[in-house]
Parts: sequence; C-alpha cells; structure tokens
Amino acid sequence: MPLIKSISGIRGTIGGLPGEGLTPIDIVKFASAYGTWLRRRNGNRKLMVVVGRDARRSGAMVSNLVVNTLRGLGIDVTDTGLATTPTVELAVTGTGAAGGIIITASHNPAEWNALKLLNEKGEFLSAADGSELLGIAESDDFEYASLDDFGSYVHDDSWGQMHIDQVLSLDLVDVEAIRSAGFKVAIDCVNSVGGIIVPGLLKALGVSKIIELNTTPDGHFAHNPEPLPQNLTDISAMVARFKADAGFVVDPDVDRLAIICEDGSMFGEEYTLVAVADYILKNKPGNTVSNLSSTRALKDVTERYGGKYFTAAVGEVNVVEEMKKRNAVIGGEGNGGVIYPVLHYGRDAIAGIALFLSHLAKSGLKCTELRRTYPDYYIAKKRLELVPGTDFNIIMKNVREHFRDQDIDTRDGLRIDTKDGWVQIRKSNTEPIIRIYAEGKTSVEADLLADTVISIVKKNK
Repeated sequence: MPLIKSISGIRGTIGGLPGEGLTPIDIVKFASAYGTWLRRRNGNRKLMVVVGRDARRSGAMVSNLVVNTLRGLGIDVTDTGLATTPTVELAVTGTGAAGGIIITASHNPAEWNALKLLNEKGEFLSAADGSELLGIAESDDFEYASLDDFGSYVHDDSWGQMHIDQVLSLDLVDVEAIRSAGFKVAIDCVNSVGGIIVPGLLKALGVSKIIELNTTPDGHFAHNPEPLPQNLTDISAMVARFKADAGFVVDPDVDRLAIICEDGSMFGEEYTLVAVADYILKNKPGNTVSNLSSTRALKDVTERYGGKYFTAAVGEVNVVEEMKKRNAVIGGEGNGGVIYPVLHYGRDAIAGIALFLSHLAKSGLKCTELRRTYPDYYIAKKRLELVPGTDFNIIMKNVREHFRDQDIDTRDGLRIDTKDGWVQIRKSNTEPIIRIYAEGKTSVEADLLADTVISIVKKNK
C-alpha cells in the first residue's frame, strides 16, 4: 500500500520498502521535518511537543521513533501515552506546547498507522504550513542537536481525566439530568483508547449501567474500525438484548461517534452532529458548519432556530477555518465528528457523548423518538479504487458535463446539487480511492445519483 503524504501528516501500512510503506525511516524523516518546521517557526525558543497514540499494535514502536527524533532535534517531549486525538489536542493548549503529534490512523484497519500533526492551538496544520513541512521532508533539510542540547522526556497520562473534567464543566452538559434519567448504555470501543476514557466518562456522568464491548486497549480490533452500520452488528444486537437506552461506538482515536437506538437500529452517523447541534442551538442559537459531504438535515435544523448554515471542503482543518469565519456555535462532519468550540476546535466523541446524553435526558424521549424529530435524508456512501494512471481531471470534466444544468460546487472535487439532493465525487485525502457520496429523500434517489456518477467514472478507467 502506498505511503500517503499530505498537509495533515503521513499515513501508510506498516513495513515494506522506505517510501512505499510506513517504515522507521519514513517515520524518522517526517518527525524530523515536523520538528525542524517547529524550530524555524519559533526561532531559538526552547520547545515542547505533546505526543500521544491510539492502541494500535504498532503504536509503541512508532511512538518511540517519534519521541526520540524530536528529542534528537533538541525538543522536549510530553508523552501522554495511550490517549485520544481530542485529548492530545487539549493537552497541547493545556501545557502551552509548541505543537503535538497524534500517532493514529483513525478509522483505518490495524495494519495502518499515521502521524497527525498539530500546531500550538492544538489544531491541524493549515495548507500553507503543511506544504512548507512537506518541502522540508523532501529536501532532508534537518539539523540535529548536540549531546548537551537533547530534549527532555516526561510521561504524563493524566490528560484523559483532565479531558473528562473539562467536558463535565461545560454549561450544557447536565450531569444531574443524566443521573436522574438512570440510563443504561452499551459501548463498543474497538479495543483502542476509547476503552479507557469512555467508561470513565460515563461513570462520571452518572450513567447507571454500562455494558462494555471491545474495551481492552490492546489494538486487536474486533471488527473493521470504521463505525459504519455493517461493522456494528454485535453492538446493535447487544443494545436490543440488554434493553439499553442507547449504544455508543467510537473509532480507534475517538474523534468519531456513532449512536445505536434502544431497539438496535442506527441513529445514523450523519445524525450524530444533527442531534448535538439541535441541543446546542436550542440553548444558544447561532450559525453552523459542516463539510460538503454531510447531510443537509443540519441546514434544516439550523434554520429552524434562525441561524445560518455554511459548508466547507472535507477535512477537519477546513471545517474549523469556516467555523471561525462564520462564528459558528457548533460544527463538524457527517462522519460522526462533533466540533464544539466552547471546548476546543477539534472533533471530539467524548464531548459528543456528554452533550447527546444531556439532550436525550432533558427531552424525555427514547432514542428512536428523538431521531424521528429530524428530517429524513438518505446518504449513499460508495467508493472506487483509484487505479494508478487514472486521470482524475478527465473524470471530473465528464461528470461536470453530464450535470451541466445543475448547481456545481468545485471547492472539493465536484458537488452537484439537485432539487431534492446532491452528489459529490472527490479523491480521498487518506486512502487511494475515489469517494462518491449522494443524498436524496429516499435511498433509491441517493443510490441512483451515486450510481450515475460511478458509471461515468468506469467509462474513463
């Protein structure tokens, strides 16, 4: 599998040849580029970087290489150990660090790993900063510290609890309402770091009974770690069997949240953000933002409270930039990523769980009943392998020509808006695939839109 280098970091499968897989040489090279970029950005100031990792079996090896490379550049390191992506983001700002590296391949399978890079705000790098860093990596333009100038090392695994404490302190997290509701909750943490922090959060929230599935953080993923319906059959059956009020599923680095209703049905990954936004807007009306691949149900809910809805290109950094521009009170991505700026500008499933349970408790509704209060849209999410040598520009041209009479947005691949739906085609930033997402008022409408684009793509292979 090819090594994928982008402005947000480096990602690939472990092993193989340098430059083709995620090997120790590639890890050291990219960590060196990041550390060098930070040093130039900060002059001669002594720097500290926060490092954390999910529970992948390759994580300890990758972490050791990253930590010691940074120290070799003269940079101090605070190692949070096994920690979620949002936990590391909060630790960066909480410690006054110059930046952070999260060692996780997010929803990718176990053989993958990655370095996700943060700036001093605990946010992902901008396009300009990422491009500069990639240039440093390509030119091997590094200079390491002398013996007396090595960076120091501190292990601090207290940030998970501090993350929980900060979530509990949010004005709209109603611990008393949740405790009074006496919720029974099932969880699936895919044997990664969610297995450490999610039970701790639920206990702190006063959840009466927690039913755990895959909560041992050993990196042996019990199923495909992407929280999609086809991967969640066990937790769905468990919710129904134990008569739980809800089920929560997180990905390996806990920045995505999927919800299971009390009858075992999917609340809908797209509707995680919609439900949390509904709760936020009910208490603090304002603007919202999601990416171009997310359901238009968020637009409907936002306008119900008198706010304005805006879109951004796919990618957390793009959504955050638009949220700041629009002074959004809530935003995120339709993959279950909730960004609540009162806490921090990062997708955070821990905040999502606490806010959703507050909403559910105060509504007095069951999960299925709450879901029925939102407009119904159906999204078809399909993918095609990006065959080497494929000219994506020709594919885009032909898709655009086919839909020439519709509204077209070119900020991120192509998104075509129709009267009752939309379809988007774009290259993935993290995998060698083409994503085709489509939304309609029925599943038939969504599939028809997606399949139309797929047929155009296949003609150009």
